[in-house]
Amino acid sequence: MNHNKLINLLNRVIGNSGRKLRKINEYMYWSPFISHHKPKLQINIKTQKWHCWVSNAGGHNLFQLFKKVNATNDQFTELRGIVDETSYGYESKEVRKKGKVELPKEFLSLVYKHPSPVYKNAMMYLQRRGITYEDILKYNIGYCDQGLYTNRVIIPSYSEDGQLNFFVGRDIFQSKMKYRNSPTPKDVVGFELFINWDEPIVLCEGPFDAIAIKRNAIPLFGKTILSNLRRKIIEKKVKQVYISLDRDAILDSLKMVEEFMKNDIDVYFVNLPEKDPSDLGFENVIPLLKETEKMKFSDLMRYKLNGKVKKSINI
Repeated sequence: MNHNKLINLLNRVIGNSGRKLRKINEYMYWSPFISHHKPKLQINIKTQKWHCWVSNAGGHNLFQLFKKVNATNDQFTELRGIVDETSYGYESKEVRKKGKVELPKEFLSLVYKHPSPVYKNAMMYLQRRGITYEDILKYNIGYCDQGLYTNRVIIPSYSEDGQLNFFVGRDIFQSKMKYRNSPTPKDVVGFELFINWDEPIVLCEGPFDAIAIKRNAIPLFGKTILSNLRRKIIEKKVKQVYISLDRDAILDSLKMVEEFMKNDIDVYFVNLPEKDPSDLGFENVIPLLKETEKMKFSDLMRYKLNGKVKKSINI
């Protein structure tokens, strides 16, 4: 890690120059979280741990800090180039116990141009899916031109701690096997690094759907709301949850929906046309979210009844 580059980046992101402390690798900054007459934000540039001694804000890596201060996509990309882009610096006890998720060793970031013909095809594929260069920067999207994931676009997902928790490998040449994903359990919170739990969240099937929605969208990497995500939504006391799934998936989610509603969480079933959010695009998805009405317990009972008797729901 280049410490000088990191310090220069921190100075620009935080908006002031850090003062080196006697303790090795420790720097003190004026805190962006509070107004105080002394610098109170302490950062260790080696371990990436940071803490504000007045507001008590803190974290295990700099990606958390950058998220807190609303750093730009370019600044996130610059940080990835300085620290380990696979682990983002912090490895929790839970991750060490379960085994670390790693990107394919052949992974190449699409942020940078490559002479490989697969690079050009990958960029063309993403453009057809409505993915912009800003999206590539934000989500660190890449590709593989050899190995087990050859000819696939790779979309990583990072946890709240900046730890890689899953990735999706999407074939770009329409092979029989569209997806080859991370060989690890998908009971994770997708794109958690970018989620603001104080705002309404949107649950959708895949990463392309979440990227299309653009704001506070969590991909399920499937059609089921799994236990870790359900628990996190309740623990974080989320006020509003929009569910943007197809009819069969909504039927499977009714038990989770009932639990959300019992915890005073407003639930909205988004009335999707035949297309997925990624096919509709941001301009068409947002009006659908705004037009969706809050679900009532009477609606839940009707959906349950229709699901059992008719096996279909008119959403």
